[in-house]
Amino acid sequence: MIRVQREDFDTGAELALLNADNHAVGGVAAFVGLVREMAGGEALTAMTLEHYPAMTEKALADIEAEAKRRWPLEASLIIHRHGTLEIGERIVLVATAAAHRRAAFEACQFLVDWLKTKAPFWKREETRDGHHWVDAHSADDAQAARWEGGKAGRRPTEFPRGYSKP
Repeated sequence: MIRVQREDFDTGAELALLNADNHAVGGVAAFVGLVREMAGGEALTAMTLEHYPAMTEKALADIEAEAKRRWPLEASLIIHRHGTLEIGERIVLVATAAAHRRAAFEACQFLVDWLKTKAPFWKREETRDGHHWVDAHSADDAQAARWEGGKAGRRPTEFPRGYSKP
């Protein structure tokens, strides 16, 4: 299941729904990303995430399908927020459910790594002195590359033809 939304989510309720009545599930792995107060040594006041809905939903569906192709998952969940988020707010929930923990852990990590590098979200960090768009990080590319045999693919900071940075 994939949702891109402005609204916050209840992590516990979402995880309960993920494997409700599925007794084949032996393990659930989850990651919750939060807006942190510091980035690159600079104090943040908020973060704004922007996206193009149809493009984002397709990319997330492709990433989820790849995880399901690689691991025997019983269920998966990606919830990603957009809009302006305050310090401490939840940004993303990624969860995977599988019969065995290894598949759940690996698939969850894969989804997080690929979301970070392949999902078309554009992040603007807000500070007391203004704001700036966040560029791709080589460390994120390196994490994602291990799932691809060394090539990390298109970065979300590379805008599709015909679009410009919001």
